Amino acid sequence: MNDIIAKASELRRTGQAEEARELLLKALEQETNDAELWYQTAWTHDALGLEREAVSFYEKSLGMTLSAESRKGAILGLGSTYRVLGEYAKAKVWLETGMDEFSDYRPFRVFYAMVLYNLGEYGKAMEGLLMELAETTSDSSTQAYSRAIQYYADKLDQIET
Repeated sequence: MNDIIAKASELRRTGQAEEARELLLKALEQETNDAELWYQTAWTHDALGLEREAVSFYEKSLGMTLSAESRKGAILGLGSTYRVLGEYAKAKVWLETGMDEFSDYRPFRVFYAMVLYNLGEYGKAMEGLLMELAETTSDSSTQAYSRAIQYYADKLDQIET
């Protein structure tokens, strides 16, 4: 299976995602208990803009045992896919799961801010993005204001009198 997954990854990377999808679907007909195969199939469907189809593959892979790296990718992929499909509550749950399991993986926080925005939680969304910006920017002029950005991140509506 590793050879098939490697070939599919290469096909996807080189812009041949449809060929990768066909290869992976054929492999799934033979091997239904390979979590990595389910995950790679989900990812490939996502890459093709087939988000609705990707969901079941992500869910199946997450119900099995994935490596930590693949689980991280599958959770992020499923959360992001649910967000794109307008299923914000499901997206929020999966992204929170990802943040709980992989607290140091910053992309979860960025996608979480997006779903908070979609849910109308604009203040929390901005706070999350401002904190990420303050903690990760390499721009020296923004770094100079990092403490202020972090301080005001949760005080955007506060007015000093």
